[in-house]
Amino acid sequence: MKQGDETKVTVRDLAAVTGLSIATVSRVLNDRANVAPGTRDRVLRAMGDLGERAPRRRGTRTQAAGVFVRCPYVLTDYFGLIVSAVAEALEPHGLHVILNAGTVAQQARVLPTLPARRDVAGAVLILPPEPGAELVRLRDRGFPFVLVDPRISPPRDVAAVSAAHFAGARALTAHLIELGHRRIGIVGGPRDWLASDNRFHGYLAPLADAGVLPDPGLFRFVAEPTTGLGHRAAAELLDLPDRPTALLAFNDKMAIGALRAAAERGLRVPHDLSVAGFDDIDLGSACDPMLTTVRQPLGEMGRMAVHLLLRMLGGHRLDALHLELATELVVRDSTGPVKTV
Repeated sequence: MKQGDETKVTVRDLAAVTGLSIATVSRVLNDRANVAPGTRDRVLRAMGDLGERAPRRRGTRTQAAGVFVRCPYVLTDYFGLIVSAVAEALEPHGLHVILNAGTVAQQARVLPTLPARRDVAGAVLILPPEPGAELVRLRDRGFPFVLVDPRISPPRDVAAVSAAHFAGARALTAHLIELGHRRIGIVGGPRDWLASDNRFHGYLAPLADAGVLPDPGLFRFVAEPTTGLGHRAAAELLDLPDRPTALLAFNDKMAIGALRAAAERGLRVPHDLSVAGFDDIDLGSACDPMLTTVRQPLGEMGRMAVHLLLRMLGGHRLDALHLELATELVVRDSTGPVKTV
């Protein structure tokens, strides 16, 4: 088989590509049980790369099909709530979760293999790290899937569910402005995440309405939204000669890091400094002071993704492909009036 050849690929060709015997490839195509999982995955990945040119698997999908749920992150409060909601929403419909999770899963190229898998009816992809081109290829192969909280702007004709990040961030900044804050530091998330970009612009909008020009010196962004990196970014802002009177963090974990940075410098929250997060995970109400934050509808996002996927599996046309679910401002103890000198 020559590179660039667009003719149909045979079982013999597929065996040559994978370095396996024709008999082994045939067993995978016939969905026989006596095949090692790693070997099966190697054949399925090769079939995914070949697309429509690959030999077809024989037989039909199993009746009790599963839904592939890709969440290549540690299943903490945030991701765990979404995954749990997806699983609970699928169960009444006789569909089970085939979970692909953990940070190691970020390195696995699994999307091209999904259309060839008989045990997978569709997929829910949570904050997928794959580039848009790979999502488009999956869409073009007619495989049903829904994105939850996509990292990038969803490609056209790809279903996606997210929270209203811009509106939530705007409400949070407006709350601080009402308390008299104008010098507000932003501890932002990864620059290439859609949610981070939307929240950043949501933070800036009320400041512009109040006549406050953006000050890049008050912005810090991190590669990963962790407590440790939130602490480091907040420390840099609090060590400025003219420090901010309030800090807005990309999420609650980073806000917890900011609280630690404030305590290390003898700053009392909210008397000397206001701090706010985003997400409303349990950690935010367990710390002292309890965090002012924005509640994301994480469970509803998971349930809505399943609703959209079920409609796609039923052959229904979706009225709306990109859905934003409302957020809610939650005011607690970590924000207060700006300190007057």
